[in-house]
Amino acid sequence: MDVYEALYTTRAMRRVRPDPIPEEVQRKILDAAIRAPSGGNSQTWRFLLVDDKAVLAQLGPIYRRCIAQVWELVYKDRLDAAAAAPDDPDHAQMLRVQRSAQHLADHFEDYPLMLFSFAQGDPTGGSIHPSTWSAMLAARAEGVGSAWTVAFVFELPAVLEILGVPTEEHWQFGSCVTFGYPTGRWGVAPRIPVHEVSYRNHWGTPVGFEIPTPLWSY
Repeated sequence: MDVYEALYTTRAMRRVRPDPIPEEVQRKILDAAIRAPSGGNSQTWRFLLVDDKAVLAQLGPIYRRCIAQVWELVYKDRLDAAAAAPDDPDHAQMLRVQRSAQHLADHFEDYPLMLFSFAQGDPTGGSIHPSTWSAMLAARAEGVGSAWTVAFVFELPAVLEILGVPTEEHWQFGSCVTFGYPTGRWGVAPRIPVHEVSYRNHWGTPVGFEIPTPLWSY
């Protein structure tokens, strides 16, 4: 797969089939992950694959409670505004995002594979997040959809206990990524154009060019 196709089309794919992810694909996902940059080349990361339905059954109710807190504490104002004017394009998009994320929560136990990432001495995520993104890009190259979530932070101690993470070793939770073969189609995500979110040399100074449409497309 062309690298730009992977970069432009790797987006949150939460509606997936329950089909298992072959071990060969899992190997490629993890091997790509550990090739990412690591601060000081310390590589103080750990990756935990989860496909045991008994483990997912324990995590599912926790995740649904966590996502409920996300809606109530993080996005409440935006969701209230969207509910009041659902026909507004921006509000309609917010409601679509919520439905998609809620789908993940409602079907948590049905995902065939998840990847939990952890790091030591990496409070900013500067090492663990690039490795996780590499895993997601590798999955895209294999036709596997993924979705990143950190909602578990609301009940992290319970999650760490279920996963058997040794808390005395101070592993910091990076993220949970779901994997599965998508039921929908890949596409380029719509985004605010580059020239509206980028500057040059000083804050507020125009970047010097405009990109009204994606530079890569099918």
